[in-house]
Amino acid sequence: MGEKKVIDMDQSLNRAARFFGYGSLVNRATHDYPGVQRQRIKGWARAWRHTGLREVAFLTAVRAPGAEIEGLSADVPGSDWAALDAREFAYDRIDLDDEDTTAIYAIPEGKHAPASAAHPILLSYLDVVTQGYLREFGEAGAALFFATTHGWDAPILDDRAAPLYPRHQPLSPAEISFVDGAIHALECRILRP
Repeated sequence: MGEKKVIDMDQSLNRAARFFGYGSLVNRATHDYPGVQRQRIKGWARAWRHTGLREVAFLTAVRAPGAEIEGLSADVPGSDWAALDAREFAYDRIDLDDEDTTAIYAIPEGKHAPASAAHPILLSYLDVVTQGYLREFGEAGAALFFATTHGWDAPILDDRAAPLYPRHQPLSPAEISFVDGAIHALECRILRP
């Protein structure tokens, strides 16, 4: 496989016409991009990380030989990346394949650090991601999301009562129970507001 290319966010023309989402973009309620397909990619993993561009931790894709993650890919109509680039402003857009047809967003190496009490995971964000995996891949797929994501030693801020994540979604009692059970099993530390 050839060397992956990092796309300059100011570049006006990008050959990639699709993106691969592995976090909140798996939840179709957070976007309306067409041509959505379930997809698995190899050589990447997910991790909770913090960057100086955001106050809280969020998911990033990290290169990981031998690893694979599930997510959704979708079309970017007319290859107009402006709205998606604005949503994913803390990331670089990287072409996933040699044909430059699908891109992934990832924080550049050296520009992220582990999540911490000062930069926790938002439960409202985790809820959205998990809801997406439950709806797209079922309980087994959502469990795989938890199993294949690194950084669960990070604290989780319980903001469910007053969500801080701008694209938060209401969860069903079953979805809440699933999330709560998963973070309990991982022995995650919960911060109260």
